[in-house]
Amino acid sequence: MNALLAAQPLRLRPLKACDLDRVLAVEQRAYSFPWTRGNFIDALAAGYLAELWVDAHDGLVGYHVAMVGVDELHLLNLTVAPQWQRLGHARSLLDALEQHCRQHQLGSLWLEVRAGNQRARQVYSRRGFVEVGLRRNYYPAAHGSREDAIVMSLAIAAGAGGHQR
Repeated sequence: MNALLAAQPLRLRPLKACDLDRVLAVEQRAYSFPWTRGNFIDALAAGYLAELWVDAHDGLVGYHVAMVGVDELHLLNLTVAPQWQRLGHARSLLDALEQHCRQHQLGSLWLEVRAGNQRARQVYSRRGFVEVGLRRNYYPAAHGSREDAIVMSLAIAAGAGGHQR
């Protein structure tokens, strides 16, 4: 485990409307095409799983938003603040999502990722996600164009163990 992670106790807590200014600041630093306040408000209103990954002082390290479906969890947004990237926090957020799947007997975790986001695709592939489809022109891109999304899925093993390989 990374020494920085071990030295700092981090925890998940529910995302609330009063957190949105901080979340949007991270979202805008992390992405060229960030989610809007409305996207987050809609997710909260719909009752989606929305959690912050925070340090002992409630400092925002990252967050995820996911929608429960029939026998599955669909990851809509997983973000680690730029200054906290490459320290294992995305893996911790994925651990939490997989645990949620096990606790609620959801058999798979789904997501879309930009075709050009090689770093995220590698993180997901190392976790055992497999590419199962393509959504053409799914994401907005530079100069009014669109970018394809790769659809990825992870089968969740029953029980309380770690992620499936």
